[in-house]
Amino acid sequence: MISDVPKTFSGLNPHCQKSDLMRRTLVVGSGSIARRHIANLRALWPDGEVACVSASGRKIEAGETKATTLLQALEEALDWKPEFAVIASPAPLHLKHAARLVTFGIPVLIEKPVSHTLEGQETWISQLEEHAARIDVAYNLRLLPSAQQFKRGIEDGLIGRVMNVLVDVGQYLPDWRPQDNYRKGVSARRELGGGALLELSHEFDYLRWFFGGFDNGFCHASTSGSLELDVEDRADVILSHPDGLVANVHMDFLQRYPRRTCKAIGEEGSLIWNPIANSVTLATREGERQLYAEPGWDRNLMYQDLLRHFAMVARGEAEPLVGFHHALDTLRLVELLKLSAATGRAVAIEEKHP
Repeated sequence: MISDVPKTFSGLNPHCQKSDLMRRTLVVGSGSIARRHIANLRALWPDGEVACVSASGRKIEAGETKATTLLQALEEALDWKPEFAVIASPAPLHLKHAARLVTFGIPVLIEKPVSHTLEGQETWISQLEEHAARIDVAYNLRLLPSAQQFKRGIEDGLIGRVMNVLVDVGQYLPDWRPQDNYRKGVSARRELGGGALLELSHEFDYLRWFFGGFDNGFCHASTSGSLELDVEDRADVILSHPDGLVANVHMDFLQRYPRRTCKAIGEEGSLIWNPIANSVTLATREGERQLYAEPGWDRNLMYQDLLRHFAMVARGEAEPLVGFHHALDTLRLVELLKLSAATGRAVAIEEKHP
């Protein structure tokens, strides 16, 4: 049986529970994920200050966020001298905002995806590469306890050599944030990096984390028309691994009942990870048995653990959870899959940082 993970911390470094005070932190952006980060920063370091600056430069109204300080522009934020910053602006602005901050010595945690495209981003990427040790990217599913259990089971050879992986992820887009008009959200807008392939890129990040880089891919992506979007709302991907492993990935904005599963098929059995149920199941010829399940686990702990870990990265005490180059390669994979979908042909994948 896979050993238990600590209930108080799900991250990779148990020392992340250190309570060293972060006196000044900054969040760029004021949307839902930005507000979550602000609330968590206040909870983790209640004696510290948390500033918020709008990604667009608009004036943030008092009470709109739980920030202790409201700033009007990024230049004002630089003068404020935060110990680290969280980039929660729209994806097209991620690299620009991050580069501006790191060149002033401010470590940055960038919300996923690292950008909406690689095209035209060379200047920002070049600046950020010089500071990669102080950059993390928020693919927080890695901090789900069941994800770590699943990875451990694969690495320990629980099911022998893995030959195939089946991934299924989908949820009806209007249900994601029912209080908002889904057509105006980031997920639905091409110019903001919308579409199933990029919005659900957690799947590509964790596949590369679990199994390493892939060398070939094919994608069929399309718009069903039922949601009236100009981005793909469904995609089916086949990825091949140099050692022969094949991954089949289905993702969509259409499933009325939310689904997220990853099934690894090995020579000795199958290992099934369910992020929604926070569970791992082993299936062999003897039947199925649950190795781990904690459906009531507070998912906000993932975000708090991410901030704890990044505080250590900012102080030079830990490595980034998801390095800048790894996140760039995940974005590069998405762009190659979009090329495959557009041309109807398989694409070669060069993994620079698997």
